[in-house]
Amino acid sequence: VELVESGGGLVQAGGSLRLSCAASGSIFSINAMGWYRQAPGKQRELVATITRGGSTMYADSVKGRFTISSDNAKNTVYLQMNSLKPEDTAVYYCAADRTYRAASIYNIDYWGQGTQVTVSS
Repeated sequence: VELVESGGGLVQAGGSLRLSCAASGSIFSINAMGWYRQAPGKQRELVATITRGGSTMYADSVKGRFTISSDNAKNTVYLQMNSLKPEDTAVYYCAADRTYRAASIYNIDYWGQGTQVTVSS
């Protein structure tokens, strides 16, 4: 499975960005996909996940601001990020989990290369 992210960039605080993650390969084997992020000097952390059935979950820090969605016809997962804050600045990674719901970094089977999101104050 290959995951390719796009959509990162520089935005002012309060602005919006939409990240995309296109999956290819043995997609049938994926049970859930998610977005993680890693800021400089910090550990990689969960942002949001979505299962094959459409069930979603979010980190408390992004609830009400970020929305994860999927387009199964395009094999693509999206992360709509609104009301961005400087603390959202990080490299955002797409992730895929073959067995669980992509909620634990230890269960992730595939990672994308990452896309930088920078929020200026």
